[in-house]
Amino acid sequence: MTTSPLYDYLPHPIDWAKVQRVLVIKLRHHGDVLLSSPVYQTLKNHHPHLTVDALVYTDTAPMLQGHPAIDTLHSIDKKWKKLGTFKHIAHEAALIKTLRHQQYDLVINLTESRRGAWIKWATKAQYGVAGNYKNRQDKSWKKAFPIRYHLPRFGNTRHTVEVHLDALRKAGLIIKPQDKPLILELSEQEYQTARQLRSNVDDKNFIVLHPTSRWLFKTWRIEHYRSLIQQLLADGHQVVITAAPDKVEMGLVEGILDGISHPSLHNLAGQLSLRSLAATIAQAKLMVGVDSVPMHIAAAVDTPCVALFGPSGDIEWAPWSDKARVLTSNHTCRPCGYDGCGGGKISECLASISVDTVYQAIQEQLTDD
Repeated sequence: MTTSPLYDYLPHPIDWAKVQRVLVIKLRHHGDVLLSSPVYQTLKNHHPHLTVDALVYTDTAPMLQGHPAIDTLHSIDKKWKKLGTFKHIAHEAALIKTLRHQQYDLVINLTESRRGAWIKWATKAQYGVAGNYKNRQDKSWKKAFPIRYHLPRFGNTRHTVEVHLDALRKAGLIIKPQDKPLILELSEQEYQTARQLRSNVDDKNFIVLHPTSRWLFKTWRIEHYRSLIQQLLADGHQVVITAAPDKVEMGLVEGILDGISHPSLHNLAGQLSLRSLAATIAQAKLMVGVDSVPMHIAAAVDTPCVALFGPSGDIEWAPWSDKARVLTSNHTCRPCGYDGCGGGKISECLASISVDTVYQAIQEQLTDD
């Protein structure tokens, strides 16, 4: 509990003594979910008596699996929609029944999802906290979430971790530095599995290069990657390539590695689960990639990182770590958030980052470490 003299002068929208069970909802992508991890720990840090549960999409649940502050991890499977109307409704009804049975006192909705408001009403929670979204100014939203935290006024001006924690600031908590680190708990078995997949490469003796993103406009030039890999191999580094088992991403990796063969080059693209990828990054001496979930994983497991940013906002989405090096171009139009320049899938601001710039950043990171 906060003991600062300032506490008595702050607003107290929630009587925490009356709150026993909390549900935090984060229905977004993998990186977004991992960036919400401090919220759960902060709740426990300030009020250890709380039971704190989470609700996320099933495919993003590995980002919070084993989180020490989360008691129950509920999930929504996007595949329910493909099962037909009746089965879909049955799954949704079962989830609502389960959540209602928990008798939550507080629901914190970290997105603008309407589902969050429906769940708030269904659980009959006394308190509701959500963002003051411009597209959610109707009476039903405000009644579901009377405690609404401010969102950045001018776009990408505040890191997503801080925005998440603003929900708790608005609820009356005074956030401390020890509340802010990302949390990604991995088991010894997961580390061992990663070692087995990465045969003949010792821990902290390799660089992970994750060249792809689920969004093509966040991907660097193939020829740049090829040149960078060849330089790293020539320097004597062990390089481990990773990518999601997606057809497009696997195709990009094939193009990058076409004709490159070296005993220190290890291609694990498409072979790792999210948890195995996290364990691999945790065991690496450096992770290099673009704006995607692996750079957030690197931050969570305290591995140095070099991250390339193009049209997406680095202030909002940069790796949440003092061991990260973010590279951008000087294009005045970034971050635009567009799907490539003119919607053409190629982001010139990202493509213009030179191989030498990335290579130099890698050298500096390895030297600092």
